[in-house]
Amino acid sequence: MKRTFKTALAAACMATAATTWVVAPTAAAAADAAPFKIGLIVPMTGPFASTGKQIDAAVKLYMQQHGTTVDGRTIQVILRDDGGLQPENTKRIAQEMVVQDKVNVLAGFGLTPLAFAAAPVATQAKIPMVVMAAATSSIVKKSPYIVRTSQTLPQVTAPLADWAAKNPKIKSVITLITDYGPGHDAEKVFIKHFTDGGGKILESIRVPLQNPDFAPFLQRVRDAKPDAVFVFVPSGPGIALMKQFKDKGLAKAGIQIIGTGDVLDDDLMPSMGNEVEGVVTSQHYSAAHKSPENKAYVAAFEKLTDNKMRPNFMSVGGYDGMHLIYAALKKAGPTATGDQLLAAMKGMHWESPRGPISIDPQTRDIVQNIYLRRAEKVNGQYWNVEFETVPNVKDPGV
Repeated sequence: MKRTFKTALAAACMATAATTWVVAPTAAAAADAAPFKIGLIVPMTGPFASTGKQIDAAVKLYMQQHGTTVDGRTIQVILRDDGGLQPENTKRIAQEMVVQDKVNVLAGFGLTPLAFAAAPVATQAKIPMVVMAAATSSIVKKSPYIVRTSQTLPQVTAPLADWAAKNPKIKSVITLITDYGPGHDAEKVFIKHFTDGGGKILESIRVPLQNPDFAPFLQRVRDAKPDAVFVFVPSGPGIALMKQFKDKGLAKAGIQIIGTGDVLDDDLMPSMGNEVEGVVTSQHYSAAHKSPENKAYVAAFEKLTDNKMRPNFMSVGGYDGMHLIYAALKKAGPTATGDQLLAAMKGMHWESPRGPISIDPQTRDIVQNIYLRRAEKVNGQYWNVEFETVPNVKDPGV
């Protein structure tokens, strides 16, 4: 790792262009010689670009609402696009940010393999790494400097599996998941909780992460005739899956689709049709969440993006990630070291647009409510309407 860090500067010339943005600072903040730098690494292009765009917008919104200084120290965000698919690219960007840009915190990380790749960089540099999106349970174990503000797939999946096991209309299920870490976690946890509750798993199907064609896999589901199919796909491919679910006639065959909230991503819902009607999902956030904080958040987010985006669960990971960084810096002081910032983050709790959340001081993982939601048309558009709350859920692991 030492050798890798020494050569990082040489690799810098091969880096993709960085974007740095700061809302105009006050005169006092401008006097600061050393800004507090946050290296934000997310996919802004490629198949998972919606994740990066949601997080980027949420980060900008937080800074717009809460200013660009903490205790007189200017906050600077350096945004880099990692494309979302190549772990070595993410690792290289993280190294350059630490060595060249001298960031104080690393943040973002759209997918699990990318978070895994950057983890050793945070450990070597001894700076916090705030995971705002990636959701495999084991991520926080890859570095003692990782803190998560998104979710874990076991955390989101277990309440849905328990609900399905109690549903008299769902006795048999096929699991259909994207073939990488979070999908594996979701598959294992769903199977355990559903079968412990008396349900039967007919088959477990895994779909490639890149360029998936769901049609042949959905045909297998239809041929097996389960009561329901449990699905996990990362944020983005849900539109294609739901369209092919309808085209293959699974609903007409009496097969219900249930899944984690990624498949009915709030950002994608306005582009979906009646194929989503009645679909039950579980997630830690819905843009339809009924709280004053969320109502204000959705309105401000849509205004910031000129009504082009409805905030989704990735956005609140970014928004709350910024809150965690700001609050830790305020608590630890404007000249805090990475270790002091990390210590300040442990055990923090606050009211988020998603509801009450906290950072477990032992695991550095997020504790939050999980909501069961049903897709319903409200004022001409489909929304994920919450009908049950499971409070203060920790990651149950796999």
